[in-house]
Amino acid sequence: MSITQPSNGTLTSLESALAELLDGLAPAALTSVPLAQARDRIAAEMPALANPLPKSNRAVIDGWALRSLDLAGASSYSPVPLMTAPVWVEAGDALPDGCDCVLEANLVACGGTIAQAFADTIPGEGTRRSGEDIAAGRPATITGRSLSATDLLAARAAGLQMVVVRSPNVHLIDVAAIDGNLLTVEFIAELLRAAGARVSVETVARDARSITDALDAPPCDLIVTVGGTGFGRSDATAEALKMRGALIAHGIALRPGRTAAIGKLGAIPVMALPGAPGQAFAVYHALLQPVLDRLTGRTGRFGTILPLARKISSVVGIAEIALLRQEKSAWLPLGVGDLSLDHLRMADAWLVVAGDSEGYAAGVTVEALPLRVT
Repeated sequence: MSITQPSNGTLTSLESALAELLDGLAPAALTSVPLAQARDRIAAEMPALANPLPKSNRAVIDGWALRSLDLAGASSYSPVPLMTAPVWVEAGDALPDGCDCVLEANLVACGGTIAQAFADTIPGEGTRRSGEDIAAGRPATITGRSLSATDLLAARAAGLQMVVVRSPNVHLIDVAAIDGNLLTVEFIAELLRAAGARVSVETVARDARSITDALDAPPCDLIVTVGGTGFGRSDATAEALKMRGALIAHGIALRPGRTAAIGKLGAIPVMALPGAPGQAFAVYHALLQPVLDRLTGRTGRFGTILPLARKISSVVGIAEIALLRQEKSAWLPLGVGDLSLDHLRMADAWLVVAGDSEGYAAGVTVEALPLRVT
């Protein structure tokens, strides 16, 4: 199917489209979720921890709890008699009063009338001191960050059962592909969930009325459509947005993804993504991800700065998405403006080549944003 320019012959710049989407957009409401449902959600502000972790000094090995001062000079050649009987502790036990270290079982002999130590040590050896894991007054979760398995480990250790997050409701409308495939809508749903969103998916026919009806979704924070954004006879997504009075722009100066459309239903942003995976990928990262960051309150999205292993050439007048793979200490460009599935799966990072740029010469340092979080 051939694609023609929008009817007015112009494309909306990437910067203008993003400004329209973010204008007046407030973060999603706070919600509390069980830890079992919190993975990949974006943490919101919570009260600081009232108690340190651990609450008291604890053993981290099985052995004898002792006072380090009583062990001065002890060795296998010159054992030191212990005036106070050692106390056996298991890993995780609280240390007895007056004890500040734990020796392994074979370093203490308790067979005679007086126990003997065969090694000296320093205070804290074999122990975890109170507050050494997390000090009192530290945040329960790190606001604005995606909750990882490690974050949830810390929350469980603190005795939390629920955490507060910003997890926007996204209504994802699948404008049915002509061949019936679900490749792109499933791809976008997975990206949305990985970004901390709650996603409901609805499949509709490729006509303006069906799409318009789907726009009247239950209350949500963001509407995303996939498919039907071109300028062919079977593409009706932009027309549906126009009928609903929501269309802001159809045709974005972005490659790939030129046929994308943006709009708003009241205060709810609407993003219409093309149905081809590479094009949807580009629009997701260039436009949709910043909207999600605003809704979730996500902070700290930083890239990696490395030199380019070879040049990137770009067309002036349209922003282009480049995919990169890290090789040693440089970025190797995989694709620019035309992204294959192989490019998508091999890439480590991406960047936008601005519309006023002809690209970058080999050796120029660029900042690229990661595609995978480890």
